[in-house]
Amino acid sequence: MDLFKKCYDYKLVDELKANDLYPYFHYLTSGQDTIVNMEGKRTIMIGSNNYLGLTSNKDVIKAGIEALEKYGSGCSGSRFLNGTLDLHIKLEKELAEFLNKEACVTFSTGFQSNLGIISAIAGRNDVVVSDKENHASIYDSCKLSYAKLLRYEHNNMEDLEKQLKSIGSDKGILIVTDGVFSMSGEICNLPEIVRLAKKYGARVMVDDAHALGVIGKGGRGTASHFNLENEVDIIMGTFSKSLASLGGFVACSKEVANYIKHNSRPFIFSASMTPACVACATKALEILKNEPERVEKLNKLGDYFREGLKKRNIKFIDGKAPIVAIWTYSDTNSFKACKMLLEQGVYVNPVISPAVPVGQSILRTSFTATHTTEQLDEALDKIKIVLDELLK
Repeated sequence: MDLFKKCYDYKLVDELKANDLYPYFHYLTSGQDTIVNMEGKRTIMIGSNNYLGLTSNKDVIKAGIEALEKYGSGCSGSRFLNGTLDLHIKLEKELAEFLNKEACVTFSTGFQSNLGIISAIAGRNDVVVSDKENHASIYDSCKLSYAKLLRYEHNNMEDLEKQLKSIGSDKGILIVTDGVFSMSGEICNLPEIVRLAKKYGARVMVDDAHALGVIGKGGRGTASHFNLENEVDIIMGTFSKSLASLGGFVACSKEVANYIKHNSRPFIFSASMTPACVACATKALEILKNEPERVEKLNKLGDYFREGLKKRNIKFIDGKAPIVAIWTYSDTNSFKACKMLLEQGVYVNPVISPAVPVGQSILRTSFTATHTTEQLDEALDKIKIVLDELLK
């Protein structure tokens, strides 16, 4: 059989384009902001992860430019060898202090962070127990680790305990969960996860990609939100969302950080974060620490949007974070809704099967601390018009 047969047989993209419903790869001719220029048209952006609105912050941009001028465009090697700058050390120290952990290690992307963390600390004699709605990078990292993977029903603590009971006492166990689930905006049941981890001798890792800068004291994430910082062993996060850059990190004990730095293949064999990326993330972290009111405003906007949906009788998943999933039920409805909204100047993300079960398709909306209520009202009114037409 020809290796490329699967490629030649893949027709979904062609079919969507033929029906003028292809929703991906729309390009911007402006920077990421609450209002963007998408393919030449003014568009309200409620589909990005620019939670604190810092991608267009002048101080963040200035920090990136200065680092580019001083250190050049790249590091030309891995952190393990020649690719470590004083900038990397500074960012890791400040992140560890911010998250009340002993140490921090940075990675070049968020996806790579999960690959690097889990593949290093979990092996053939270990078991990773994962929420079914965890990010794809967590599932791929389990494959790379060769650890056994057990999945529990989303936020179902009875099923989590069932999975833990099935594991022998001779196995190392890692429970992994998203802190804030990226599609629904729901927050994990961390208190119960911690309780069960203690009961069954497991370690706990929280993926805070969508929680850093979003929940917790001053935006410190899920463990802080539940006052469980001392009970969570590993905190993973990204810079591509609240911290307005590109990269990721792990915050943990000194011993775990040291082990990851010397045993994580994705870390050792990847080029390090570029100087500009590190400098932008560091400045964004500084702003987060100095302006915690951004986090408060962000969450108020999420509440405002949910109330707006209720007033307009639009059905959605009632989470708590500034991520709101609006029901469309079918993949076709999601594609059509995205197209119709974009034509009216509103960008949202389609979430379809197999990312969600068949019949549970959604529109994923997310907000920025610099959105105005007027912008959200405009988007809400247009969403109402589109969904009334599609779901009547």
